[in-house]
Amino acid sequence: MRLPFTFFLALRYLRPKRTILSSITLICVIGVTLGVMVPIVVLSVMTGFSQELREKVVGFDAHLNIQGDGILRNWRELMEKGNKIAGVTAIAPYVQGRVLVEFNNRRLAPYIRGINPELEEKVSAIRKFIPAGSGEFDLSGNNAIIGADLAASLQVGLGDSVQIYSPANLGSILDELDAAENSPDSKASLAEVRELVLPVEVTIAGIFQSGRYAYDSDYLLVPLNVAQELYGLQDGVHGLSVKTINADNAALYQQSFNQILTPPEQASTWMEQNAQLFNAILVERNVMFFLLLFIVIVAAFGIMSTLITTTVQKTREIGVIKALGASVGQILWVFLAQGIVVGFFGTLSGLGLGILVVAQRNEFRRWLSETFRMEIFPSAIYQFTEIPAQIVPRDVALICVSAFVICTLAALIPAFLAARVDPVKAMRFE
Repeated sequence: MRLPFTFFLALRYLRPKRTILSSITLICVIGVTLGVMVPIVVLSVMTGFSQELREKVVGFDAHLNIQGDGILRNWRELMEKGNKIAGVTAIAPYVQGRVLVEFNNRRLAPYIRGINPELEEKVSAIRKFIPAGSGEFDLSGNNAIIGADLAASLQVGLGDSVQIYSPANLGSILDELDAAENSPDSKASLAEVRELVLPVEVTIAGIFQSGRYAYDSDYLLVPLNVAQELYGLQDGVHGLSVKTINADNAALYQQSFNQILTPPEQASTWMEQNAQLFNAILVERNVMFFLLLFIVIVAAFGIMSTLITTTVQKTREIGVIKALGASVGQILWVFLAQGIVVGFFGTLSGLGLGILVVAQRNEFRRWLSETFRMEIFPSAIYQFTEIPAQIVPRDVALICVSAFVICTLAALIPAFLAARVDPVKAMRFE
């Protein structure tokens, strides 16, 4: 294949006669490869993390959450009004709060979430979080569904019964205890107080696993009436969960709900409830892109130093070529082409290696964990049992184009220096 004069000479300089590939050139290519691979892997993982977190949040929580100053007494009326709003597909009541759960002298204080199973299924995707062999989505009677990590902490299984204590009436219990101690018939009074603190016993009918540690380790689902009894709400609830046609347009439906709500009742979107988390991920993602781009810049300095060295070493040859009639532009392109070749192959190899690492990320994590006997990507910190990732073509294109342009620009200065060489002085160069 016949190559242009400039590229032919550039390849000759990149591959000296005595070696297959110049070690310096290889180092430059490796630097560009790492500069492309690392941003692709990091940004793909951060994008996947954000997307997976969004799916978990929207899958477990509702698009909109309606709450008052503590207890909603008119929740049935609000449901009727809300179901008439265009774009609202389902509404479900809930009771949620911290409780004390006990099993075989092991105690934890997770969230309890009382739900109506039929209505909740229309709002969230809880049923799909119960894997095969982990029970059923059965909240009839005093059945309960527990998160997988919470079940592991309590060491409970399907069919086990756990006791639930509610902190809602703690103040009244303390008052009753004080009154019982001061009463003439203290023994009878204390017996009555003990009845107040009898726990509610529920049977584990299912174990859900959403994939997000915050849910799997801290939630216990019970029937709505059981949660109402625990918190002494009678017919009241803590709030309403609302599902809409499009989760991304939750703010539009929020405005519609606020028009029918009476303060202090208000509607909040899933984005508002998780704003700090998603904003932090977005900021970190953008910052990481610019920080990791410095890897490419460091590799570009390697290219620049290599070409400057080549310019000095090939000064006599440059003088001969110019004396034979080569133009300034041709000499410029000889050295610029070297930067283009290194940038092209480095970017291409970095792209392939980055996609491979993203595809095999979890296998690589497991290998590292087994080799070094330490937990890589702990779920208790990062909220996920597997490393999520999503390759965004726009981000990959931006990384590759940026790397290629930086490598090409890095070759401009040495190319410009080579093109300005005086052929007479160059031929006398030792």
